[in-house]
Amino acid sequence: MNKSKLFQWSIVAALAGFIFGFDTVVISGANLPIKELWHTSPLFHGFFIMSMALWGTLFGSIFGGIPTEKYGRKKVLFWIGILFAISAFGSALAQDPYIFSFFRFIGGIGIGVSSVVAPTYISEISTPATRGKLGAMYQFNIVFGILIAFLSNYFLQGVGGANDWRWMLGVLAIPAIIYTVMVMGVPESPRWLVTKKNDLAKAKETLLLIGVEDADAEIASIIKSNLHESSGGKSSTFFSSKHKVIISLAFLIAFFNQLSGINFILYYAPEILSKIGLGAKDSLLNSIAIGGTNLIFTFAGLYLIDKLGRKKLLLIGSVGYILSLTMVALCFALHTSPVLLMSFLLLFIASHAVGQGAVIWVFISEIFPNKIRATGQSFGASVHWVFAAIITLITPFFLDDKDGVFKDNPWPIFAFFAGMMILQLIWVLTKMPETKGVSLEELEARLLK
Repeated sequence: MNKSKLFQWSIVAALAGFIFGFDTVVISGANLPIKELWHTSPLFHGFFIMSMALWGTLFGSIFGGIPTEKYGRKKVLFWIGILFAISAFGSALAQDPYIFSFFRFIGGIGIGVSSVVAPTYISEISTPATRGKLGAMYQFNIVFGILIAFLSNYFLQGVGGANDWRWMLGVLAIPAIIYTVMVMGVPESPRWLVTKKNDLAKAKETLLLIGVEDADAEIASIIKSNLHESSGGKSSTFFSSKHKVIISLAFLIAFFNQLSGINFILYYAPEILSKIGLGAKDSLLNSIAIGGTNLIFTFAGLYLIDKLGRKKLLLIGSVGYILSLTMVALCFALHTSPVLLMSFLLLFIASHAVGQGAVIWVFISEIFPNKIRATGQSFGASVHWVFAAIITLITPFFLDDKDGVFKDNPWPIFAFFAGMMILQLIWVLTKMPETKGVSLEELEARLLK
């Protein structure tokens, strides 16, 4: 098996995750400077400046499956690199908030589409034994990008004076261009070539390059699974009764991912910590601690996902979620020390990274049949981003210092998330199948029975 080729191509696709993570967090460095420069109102600033990339992400995740199915994985991987580069240059050079918002939206589309096409591509070129590890590299790159963005913002402070924020946003063009050039060297997905183009010769060539010993047998297996998926009238329709099990699996893993409170804690960490006495001067250190913990335990999840399996990692993560969120709620309710509360927040981040963080994109990319994999990935990513948007938007209603429902003490929010994670634990124990070490075609046969 040519492991080096397989690893190289998977890394290139996963680099879309690095840009995704970097782009998501880099806006934090531009937050206050833009507010002062353009004198934006709170509503305008929240919706257009801070959230515009999120709306682009929603758009990209909802519609990203269409070009991925029609034009192929490689072409879409290439064009999201172009979108990232355009967004970086445009945002950095913008002279008014409207142009700035437009280019942030473009970058958000790139993020949304990348969460569809990159996991899909990696799952389709991987072997059953390596699919979890290679797929989890996408999430690893997301959290690595987040950490590098925090560090980049810190080191670029003072470089451009009042224009520091332009450098912070513009520097993203460098990895975006490098990624775009590297994508040109990867092959098209062999499963897409067989399923959508019937190009068996090119598919065989790629399968041989990644070390598949009997490429003809692999192609025959792909064709057989396509015939199975196409049989039975309406079965090829995405929202059909035949797909109800896999659709429910994709929906629930994405739903629980956000109902853990991960985006609530990542986006509003400084505000949460300020309520227990960790003020602005500690925010950078806390951000780096959170980012570093996320990275280390995502790496642990990447290492373990093909050894322990997806289900065991989610079980471990669920128990960690319940313990950490319950203790955070108690720490707030009992007004314990900031250090103790911060410790349980870091346990929460570790639980997420080794569980949901490592598993979600791999699991969704595995469970759908070849013919609708990109559409299924788009569905799962859309659910993820819709709930991310909802939670991000309603958080001020609960947390705002003046009018928030829990402005004095947010312990009920963490208690609610802990309750949702109890439900996740029950779901994992009773409904979630193990997908470790099984070929995509075997999985299709099992889940579509």
